[in-house]
Amino acid sequence: MAGQVRPFILDTMVAGRARHRGIGTGLIATAVHHARAAGCDWLHVDFEDHLSGFYFQSCGFSPTNAGLIALS
Repeated sequence: MAGQVRPFILDTMVAGRARHRGIGTGLIATAVHHARAAGCDWLHVDFEDHLSGFYFQSCGFSPTNAGLIALS
């Protein structure tokens, strides 16, 4: 639908020494809260395969179909 705002999360990172303390999931939860408060219907994230457990299990994202064209 034209005119919809779709927020997008890219390259969420937490320093190695600070991992496994809930910082990343807290960051995503904050983004979800603010996107919802802004009236957005969807929040999109793109990530490498090895991070799927974090985004799907820890943060509650659902897998979806998407497409990609390599330009270089």
